[in-house]
Formats: sequence, C-alpha cells, structure tokens
Amino acid sequence: MDSAVGNDKATAVGGMTARRATLIGASAILLWSTLALLTTLTGPIPPFEIEAVAFAVAGLVGIVWMAARGRSPRAALRQPPVAWLLGVGGLFGYHFLYFLALKSAPAAEANLINYLWPLLIVLFAGLLPGERLGRREVLGALVGLAGTGLLVTGGRGIAIDPAYLPGFLAAAGAAVTWGAYSTLSRLLGAVPTDAVAFFCLATAALSALCHWGLEATVAPDAGQWALLALMGLGPVGAAFFVWDIGMKKGDIHTLGALSYATPLLSTLLLILTGRAQPSGVVAASCLLIIAGAVIASWKPRRA
Repeated sequence: MDSAVGNDKATAVGGMTARRATLIGASAILLWSTLALLTTLTGPIPPFEIEAVAFAVAGLVGIVWMAARGRSPRAALRQPPVAWLLGVGGLFGYHFLYFLALKSAPAAEANLINYLWPLLIVLFAGLLPGERLGRREVLGALVGLAGTGLLVTGGRGIAIDPAYLPGFLAAAGAAVTWGAYSTLSRLLGAVPTDAVAFFCLATAALSALCHWGLEATVAPDAGQWALLALMGLGPVGAAFFVWDIGMKKGDIHTLGALSYATPLLSTLLLILTGRAQPSGVVAASCLLIIAGAVIASWKPRRA
C-alpha cells in the first residue's frame, strides 16, 4: 500500500476513519471553487480588504461554534509557538504571496506557477513519517498539473518574461508555502482544528495592516457585506477547518491530486453563471484533471 492512511478499509485515526477525513478535506476543494465567483461579485473591493473581513468572519464564527459545542476557546488559543508560526504563516503567507504575484506578473503565468501546490503536497507527503511516495501518485499529480496548465493558459502556452521574475518568484513562494503548510499540519496532529479560528483572526489582522498600507478602502454596500460574510463562512472560512481535518487524518496524496479540481470547478461555475464561455480547452482540462485524480487515488485491492 502506497499510503499508510490510504488503507481501503480506512483505519480509524483519532476517532475518525481516514476515508471520512479525506472526504471532509475534499469538501474544502468544493468550497474554494466558489471563491472566484464570489470575488467577482464583490466588485471593486481590493483583495486584502476582502481577506481581512472574510477571515475575521471565519475566526469569530469558529469561536461561536466552539462555545456552542461546549469546547473552550481558551484551550484552542493556547497552542505552542510552532503551531502559530505554521498556522498564521500558512494562511497569511500564502495569500500575501499570491496577491503579490498577481500584482507583479501576468495572471495566467502566475496562476499556473501557483497551482504547483497540489503537486508539492503529493511530493512533500512522501517525506512524512509513515508515508511513501509511489509512482502512481506522482503520475496522477503530473497529469492533473497538465490539465490545470491547459485550463489556465487556454491552450495558448505561456511566455516567461524576465521582467516579471519577482511576480513569478512570489507565485512559486505561494505554492511552496501552501504545500508546506498543508503537509506539515500532519506533524501537528495534537493541535486541535479549533485553533484554526484564532489563526484566521491573526490572518485578518495582518491582512488589515496590508490593506491600510497598500490599498484604498472601498466601503461595501449591503450586498457586498453579505458576500463577504458568505466568503467568511465558506471558501475563506469553513474550507480551512475541513482542510485541516483532511491533512491531519486523511489521505494526503489523494487530497493533493484532487486539489487540481479547484480551478476546474471554479471555471465551470463561472460558465454556469454566464461569466465565462465553455470551450474544448475546458473539456480537455476536465478529462486530464479527472484522470489525474483517478490515477493518484486508485488503490488496487490486495488478494
């Protein structure tokens, strides 16, 4: 078996089966696929302002949820420094580098480099205790990357202009940051998922500082406030909680390969809402990404 947590019968880990944890983690991919549509609907509100509000909503809702279920927010707050460094560094560091990349390089090229993170999760996971990196996982991740590259570039290819090197480096840094955050979370299994609420609040505070220093404030109207709250409940909120569960207790290789569905589902959602057009490139990308996920997650039965 290529993954210690990928047993076909799903061994229980920390009171939850690995299969169930993988399914819970995969729901983050569905939530993240709504982010592009929700962001376009917010109109002219700048990205760090969006992140500051959405992460604040996520953190506050997380604390209310803890209290409602009889769990102590104070206990979730008391975490070792390494947990805070990884949690806040992952959430805030990734978004900071991603936004910097989009401001410093063409979006297609920056996005393609950024979407190396699912492949990096698969590769990094092979270095974790109890995990083994198989050829099938690598092949599946590479096929998924090919599908994402086709989708992001529209089949036209990309031109790497040295003038955009800082932006490309920022995009690569974002990919490494999210890949490392996701896989290293496995080593901090004793840190409860409830702690993500406080990581979100810290990220909101840092995003607010970036907004005040780098952007002009746009006052949201009632509809935009509702959208920001929805983002804080979904793709910039619950997604990080369920992803934490998947990374700590699920099949990391499978989740890494499935992550390539994020840009595909996002594009399909934009098509369904009339904000993008269907094409043969999208169809081909769909087939490649699905094929990559199947290859990476296929577990042959043992006699």
